Amino acid sequence: MRSTVKGERKDPGKRGSFLLAILLLAPCYFRTKRLLYYLKGVDSLLVRPDGRSPDELRPVVIHRDYIMHAEGSVLIEVGNTKVICTASCEDRVPPFLKGTGQGWISSEYGMLPRATPVRNARERTGAHGRTFEIQRLIGRSLRSVVDLFAFGERTIWIDCDVIQADGGTRTASITGSFVALVDAFCTLREKGFIDHIPVNDFVAAISVGLVQDVPLLDLCYEEDSHARVDMNVVMTGTGDLVEVQGTGEQSPFSRQEMTTLLSLAQRGISRLVQLQREVLGKLSDEIGGE
Repeated sequence: MRSTVKGERKDPGKRGSFLLAILLLAPCYFRTKRLLYYLKGVDSLLVRPDGRSPDELRPVVIHRDYIMHAEGSVLIEVGNTKVICTASCEDRVPPFLKGTGQGWISSEYGMLPRATPVRNARERTGAHGRTFEIQRLIGRSLRSVVDLFAFGERTIWIDCDVIQADGGTRTASITGSFVALVDAFCTLREKGFIDHIPVNDFVAAISVGLVQDVPLLDLCYEEDSHARVDMNVVMTGTGDLVEVQGTGEQSPFSRQEMTTLLSLAQRGISRLVQLQREVLGKLSDEIGGE
């Protein structure tokens, strides 16, 4: 068999056949790949701003004990979104709960003026509109997995301060605040106020949406601003829904599209709950226990 030496021309017929095979097989490859992702509820061919696949979370990091004075605190980073979440204990409850023996969990949410590309003025006269809605969402989400009668007439204040925003600030706040809340209960137990962690399940949240009719997980700001459908999903570790906020920003969406987005959100939340477990370590074994 004659070997090819440097500078010798290769058989153009073979080269042409090879290129022809690539041209014929490439469409089949991409059609097959698209079909596989369609069956999973995502599309593989949409190029996202940060290069992620449609069903991929942004990198998530949770730093515990971030604020030295709070009973529980974290810095959560979800891609370029960064939120400081603190949990503080107060020995009183709202007036409507006095004498009931029930505790309460409430939330405040805010953004630094330059957490966004353009400076936003501080809300000096109290929460309005979007901020008020997010505060209530965070409180509801955390209360859904806590035994409110197990820590007496105390209020746990959850403060979420967005120091950098790139989409998903409310969902990151919920995911991070859960860890801060568990640490706060751990502090109360160390002080002898409670005898166990009164948390029944994990809870986390994620955004999903349809961008160019493609289901996407964990939208960054650019994707969120162009989404035909935008949805925030809060779910427990066992897969139960706490809250679904879905909006057809540009047009209505079908029940099938909603089901696809919810399935996508569940896969993302499962990964977030696993991260919460890893961050909490041995404390995670006490969640759901007595």
